[in-house]
Amino acid sequence: MSNPDGTIRIRRALVSVYDKTGLEELATALHAAGVQIVSTGSTAARIAAAGVPVVEVSELTGFPECLDGRVKTLHPKVHAGILADLRLDDHHAQLEALGIEPFGLVVVNLYPFTATVASGANPEECIEQIDIGGPSMVRGAAKNHANVAVVTSPDAYAEVIAAVRGEGFTLAQRARLAAEAFVHTATYDIAVASWMGNVVAPTDEGSGFPAWVGAAWERSAVLRYGENPHQGAALYTSAHFPGGLASAEQLHGKEMSYNNYVDADAARRAAYDHTAPCVAIIKHANPCGIAVGDDIADAYRKAFDCDPVSAFGGVVATNRPVTLAMAEVMAEVFTEVVVAPSFDDDALTALRAKKNVRLLTCPGIHPGAGVEIRPVSGGLLMQSVDDVEADGDDPAAWTLASGAAADEATLRDLEFAWRACRSVKSNAILLARDGASVGVGMGQVNRVDSARLAVSRAGADRARGSVAASDAFFPFPDGLQVLLDAGVRAVVQPGGSVRDDEVRAAAEAAGVSMYLTGTRHFFH
Repeated sequence: MSNPDGTIRIRRALVSVYDKTGLEELATALHAAGVQIVSTGSTAARIAAAGVPVVEVSELTGFPECLDGRVKTLHPKVHAGILADLRLDDHHAQLEALGIEPFGLVVVNLYPFTATVASGANPEECIEQIDIGGPSMVRGAAKNHANVAVVTSPDAYAEVIAAVRGEGFTLAQRARLAAEAFVHTATYDIAVASWMGNVVAPTDEGSGFPAWVGAAWERSAVLRYGENPHQGAALYTSAHFPGGLASAEQLHGKEMSYNNYVDADAARRAAYDHTAPCVAIIKHANPCGIAVGDDIADAYRKAFDCDPVSAFGGVVATNRPVTLAMAEVMAEVFTEVVVAPSFDDDALTALRAKKNVRLLTCPGIHPGAGVEIRPVSGGLLMQSVDDVEADGDDPAAWTLASGAAADEATLRDLEFAWRACRSVKSNAILLARDGASVGVGMGQVNRVDSARLAVSRAGADRARGSVAASDAFFPFPDGLQVLLDAGVRAVVQPGGSVRDDEVRAAAEAAGVSMYLTGTRHFFH
């Protein structure tokens, strides 16, 4: 029964858990507080082995567990005891007439379905880990939180022990635990439904995209503000989309902001497009510089030299551990964020001397695996992630459209420029030399302006003799002509314009080698 303030003392508990972490300590504390424990199968055996009295569910129901444990708690003496609303005299009377005692506490966690799927188990093994009785008990107890406390995680056992040793569970506690329980079962159901719809009975009709998509997102941080100070913001993570920047570990610095996350994600995208040691410096989701080098310090120097003015207050990502040599090169530059697979100890010590820089470690996996989702008003867009592993991204598959075949060094720069261009907002033009960007034209509404911007940022000396990459075809020769007039020595672009012949003729007249990839890399 509850007190006038809604607090209830626990007299009887149902405990049935797959994850038995902390089970013996919990059972011991419940027994010491005078709580009768009812349990199932292996959970009951563990409790009994700890010397704690326990009533098996089969003894309670008068019906044995059957069908290899598939049926054990699906019985009125279990569920009526969970769902009875003890605020109602009629429910009291029915329980008494039926000889059923109510439960005040339900401790249940579910079969490890997600872990079983992730292990590569076959479908039959995965199906056996779809819990039926567990979610039913959890949902029943959560619905009836006015009378029952429900716990789904060993992390809450300390709170349970404190409650049974003290005055009991308050209504506010029970409501919070119930909300957590519904999240637990909803997340579980989404995992099962997603797996069924994608593996057991695909419904994508050959499109590669499922007919139904679900995910449960848990708030992991409330951010200081959004893109602007008057906007609220928060970070969410999901077990359905593990890893990535959202799960990065912050080692130093102020809290991450909304814009920090956006820029850091763009920086990782850029850095991991390259296999050689690479550094990308990002500002407002666009590159200030991207470069590969003999080592990560060399790559940073080259990336910074592309646009030192814009790099001030930028976000840096690497595809290699940050070394002391890189940290020392960065020492005089104000940087908002550095995200890397790891930091050498001496590099971490050096960078921590800068109070405000945020240092994040994020596993060195390619951040562009799988699919990406973007909300639009009233819905979601989903697409397979663009990467640089398509057939058209291999220089061996490119078509020489004009000029002489490039020498090895030029072809290497063209490949770098093509990969780096993918991380530039469209329309995108990137000039490169010696494995480093030297001028970037991004986000313009026409390709001519992007070409002009790239040349302007590079300056006449660096533009002359560089190579150029365009993320999409030149619709007219005018954009290409800007690059030719600046003295680029080679160009790579997808081709496919109805005016390809005019564009090709312009490159031919200038004696410039131009390669066509057949693959476009728009980035909006």
